[in-house]
Amino acid sequence: MPLNIRDLAISSPDVEALGPIDPKFSADGGNQVPQLVISGVPEEAVELALILTDPDAPLPHGFTHWTVFNLPAQDGLVNAEVLSKATTGLNGMGEASYSGPQPPPGHGLHHYYFWVYALDTVVLGTPNREQFLTDYAENIVEQNRLVATFVNE
Repeated sequence: MPLNIRDLAISSPDVEALGPIDPKFSADGGNQVPQLVISGVPEEAVELALILTDPDAPLPHGFTHWTVFNLPAQDGLVNAEVLSKATTGLNGMGEASYSGPQPPPGHGLHHYYFWVYALDTVVLGTPNREQFLTDYAENIVEQNRLVATFVNE
């Protein structure tokens, strides 16, 4: 897969880049899904996918908090309405749902990567992160990420 980071961007009115994630978006604080804004979607994209992962989790591949597929290939706000029409894949607990940040108490600062992928094909089924990256790596037209942090004292 060639590196492609031209124009696709992800931001959020709820999560500041490199800033702390509000506890209301954490698993223990309400588990609300933050709104995301996607821009610069390439013309050749057929759909978008989102993955939220914590590489600092004490597991070999970090922890996957959320996977979403079949998002429209267009710029705009990803909110509850848009998500209701998408497909939620499996998170690290094997559930098709959002699971907000919840690092082990006292484990220090964790980084959360909100990845957006523009794909030239449709994702079938509800793969987990590893399956998605293996099966669709060659179909990723462009990707980018928003990184934020969370600490569980």
